[in-house]
Amino acid sequence: MYFATFVQNGKEAVGVLSKEQKKVTELSSILGRRVGSLLEFIEEASDRDVETIRDYVDKGTDEGASLESVNLLAPIPVLKRNAFCLGLNYKEHVKESQSVRSLDKLPEHPVFFSKAAIDVIGTGMEIDSHPDLTSELDYEVELAVVIGKAGKNILEESAYDHIFGFTILNDITARDIQRRHFQWFKGKSLDTFTAMGPYLVHKSVFDLPLELDVKSFVNGELRQNSNTKHMIFSIPRIISELSQSLTLMPGDVISTGTPEGVGMGFNPPKYLKRGDVVECYVEGIGTLRNVVR
Repeated sequence: MYFATFVQNGKEAVGVLSKEQKKVTELSSILGRRVGSLLEFIEEASDRDVETIRDYVDKGTDEGASLESVNLLAPIPVLKRNAFCLGLNYKEHVKESQSVRSLDKLPEHPVFFSKAAIDVIGTGMEIDSHPDLTSELDYEVELAVVIGKAGKNILEESAYDHIFGFTILNDITARDIQRRHFQWFKGKSLDTFTAMGPYLVHKSVFDLPLELDVKSFVNGELRQNSNTKHMIFSIPRIISELSQSLTLMPGDVISTGTPEGVGMGFNPPKYLKRGDVVECYVEGIGTLRNVVR
């Protein structure tokens, strides 16, 4: 099940893609009640609701609006709170990061940080380059986890029970601002610096544990090319450790880190500039495409 938030004829709605992924049908019409947002659905949906939607998709009906007739937004355009993010979760990315910070070994525990994301942009939307503030704009393709069931002190073996689904997140970053403030938050939290989508894919679509190809392209040039199996810390480990004495809530987004190939890792660096097209791909989810302005 591929869930989407979209606009058609000036109206924002939440829907699910058809089996062939060519049309989208509003959840309200499938469930027979109003669904105001995907976040609202995640917070309130029962197992029966999910089964009803799955049955609808599996029937292969030809209802709904064509994807060409709608504008996709981020699956969750307004997050409940800041996105939880992971730094340094791919070994090769740790190596390329050593050129700009002092790292003498791999992290022994997940490196968590927070990213303000009040204006999450979706596929097709523009990234503000903030040229008056930064000249080192970078991209980071990441697999993002969306929590579906609240929990605290979650055991690793129970972690997948707390997941609703997965999406793509581009953790856009101003590297010079990172260095200037000696931390990650500000340089990753400028307006439009969180891109997400194109869809939120229910966890039932995937075989677990995940082994998904993760790639990014800038103007068609392959920059990042890895697989989630190369993460230093697994998704169950991330969820379990993050949830220790910290309650995770439905709709929380956890971005699991980026592989090697970011702009700062090249010599000389390959930072983004106005007009660049950034495409973030994760196997089984799709491609998140944004243009820098």
